[in-house]
Amino acid sequence: MINKQKATIYEFFKYIWVQKKLILLLGINDFKQRYSKSYLGLFWSYIQPMINIGVMWFVFSVGFRTGDTEPGIPFILWLICGLVPWYFFSEVFPTGTNVLFEYSYMLRQMTFKAEILPFIKIISGIFTHIFFIFIIFIVSLVSGFNIDFHVLQIIYYLFCTCYLLIGLSWLFGGIKVFLPDVGEIIAVILQLGFWITPIFWSFKMIPEKMVWIFKINPIFYIIQGYRDSFIYKIWFWEKPNWTLVFFFISSIIFISGAIIFRKLKPHFNDVL
Repeated sequence: MINKQKATIYEFFKYIWVQKKLILLLGINDFKQRYSKSYLGLFWSYIQPMINIGVMWFVFSVGFRTGDTEPGIPFILWLICGLVPWYFFSEVFPTGTNVLFEYSYMLRQMTFKAEILPFIKIISGIFTHIFFIFIIFIVSLVSGFNIDFHVLQIIYYLFCTCYLLIGLSWLFGGIKVFLPDVGEIIAVILQLGFWITPIFWSFKMIPEKMVWIFKINPIFYIIQGYRDSFIYKIWFWEKPNWTLVFFFISSIIFISGAIIFRKLKPHFNDVL
C-alpha cells in the first residue's frame, strides 16, 4: 500500500515536470488575461496593492500616530514585509479554489490531471509578488537596512507559501464544486485572518503564554519569515520549533486536500 502511494506521488511530480512548460504558459496567460479588458491592464496588479500599502501606512503611522512598531525599525518597512506575503496568499487562495470552474474545459481532456490547476494561479500570482519583493529591497535600502544573504531564504518562504496554497486549493477547491458557499467561507477566513494575523501589529504585544496560538497559524510563520529575512537577519533553521509546527499543520492540510480532491475528482465533470 505504501509503495503504491509512493509510486502515485512520484508519477504526479513526474507529470508536473513533463508538463512544466504548459503550466508556465497557462500561468503567464492567466496573468495577462486578468485585467485584459481594462485600460491600464496589468498595471492594476501593482497599483491596487501599492494604494493599500500607502493607506495602511498613513492610517497607522500618521492617523493613529502609532509610530514605529518596534524601536529602530521604520514602520513602513515592517509593514510592507507583512503585507507583501499576505497579498500573495490572499490573492491566490480564493482564485486557486475557483480554478476548477475557470478551467473546467481542460478537465474533459483524458490525459490532463486536474491537480495541477492550482499551480496556474500560483504562477500567475508570483509575477506581482516578485515585483513587490523588489519594493521591499528598495524600502530596506532607503531605510538604511543592509541587504545580506538572509534575503536568499525568501525563496524558501515562497516555497512554504506555495506548499500551503496547493493544499488549501485542493481542499477547498474540490469541495467548492459541490458546495458553492465555500467561496463565501474563504472570504470570511481571509477577513478574519487579516486582522488576527500580526501583519500591521506585533505579536510581541500579546502575553507570552498566548504566542502558541499564533504559531499554529501557517501564514504567520511566513510573514515572520519575511521580516526575519529583511529586518531581523534570522535564518529559518534558528527557529526549529516554528518550522516543525508550520510543516506539521501545512502537511495535514496538504495531505487532507490531496485525499479529498482525489476522492471527488471522478465527479467533477458531471457537476461542472
